[in-house]
Amino acid sequence: MIGVVERIWRYPVKSTGGEALHRVDVDARGLRGDRLFAVRDAEGKFGSGKNTRRFRRMPGLLELRSRYLDDVDEPELLDPRGAVVADPTAYLRAYLGRDDVEVAREAAVSHFDQLPLSVLTTATLDWMRSVVPGVPVDERRFRPNLLVRTPPGTPPFAEDEWFGSKARIGGLCVEFVRSSERCAMVNEAQRDLPHSPQVLRAIAKTHDTRLDALATVVTPGSVQVGDAVVLL
Repeated sequence: MIGVVERIWRYPVKSTGGEALHRVDVDARGLRGDRLFAVRDAEGKFGSGKNTRRFRRMPGLLELRSRYLDDVDEPELLDPRGAVVADPTAYLRAYLGRDDVEVAREAAVSHFDQLPLSVLTTATLDWMRSVVPGVPVDERRFRPNLLVRTPPGTPPFAEDEWFGSKARIGGLCVEFVRSSERCAMVNEAQRDLPHSPQVLRAIAKTHDTRLDALATVVTPGSVQVGDAVVLL
């Protein structure tokens, strides 16, 4: 056993703040409903913290939040004050100052940057806090699906040792593949976390801009807070 699930995060609309869950079903695509929707522009690019072939940088999305109500259907979008907006697409057009965006459900092109599941340890998160004193840091900057509390004495970047291994997490079996290559999105302001370039700078200097463990889902199932994470 390498730890226990401390928090579960799902992000219904890609690149917006997400929702903390107690329990969730997970299939081969990832957490049910995770990043199932995105802000899409007229060229088919998805709102993100960076510009690439698939993504368009749209500053300000992290100040918003998204959540589902009773089921994974259409998510609610919440403004920076936490109020639900009546028409997400209309709101985003005014908020972003562009008339070519809409909230779109995933189709043929995946909304994921990389792999379906991101796991981060408290050991790595504690290290991050120690190297940027005075900068508020919690796991929301790194947008993991699972935050795993590791035993005292666990070194930072313990996730690196998992690559190539399978693990049982609650009713799931996952396989750890690699870490995420981080971009300027980790510096961005969101709700009570201010903008700070020190965050990405520290990861780049110490760990080649990489942080977390990305996994594929081998056996679907469910996971809940308190489940053990056991390397197989």
